[in-house]
Amino acid sequence: MNIEYSPKFFRMYKKLSKDVKKLVEEKIEIFGKNPFDVRLKTHKLSGALRDYWSFWINQKYRITFVFWDSETARFHSVGDHDIYQ
Repeated sequence: MNIEYSPKFFRMYKKLSKDVKKLVEEKIEIFGKNPFDVRLKTHKLSGALRDYWSFWINQKYRITFVFWDSETARFHSVGDHDIYQ
């Protein structure tokens, strides 16, 4: 899976603690191999974010993204549940 990153994703990523950044990098590696790996808990969002998907970093943090096509995903944001607002 090819992954693209939005400028917003990078801005949010820079604000994360070192520990969370490490988890994010581990999960992105898993995502690159299989976006639907059960460890990610990947799911489609609804409502205003119905065009987006999300996956789990830990109990608090998530990454939202869109699939451009079957080979490419664009990561939109990373953070706690405030990213859904």
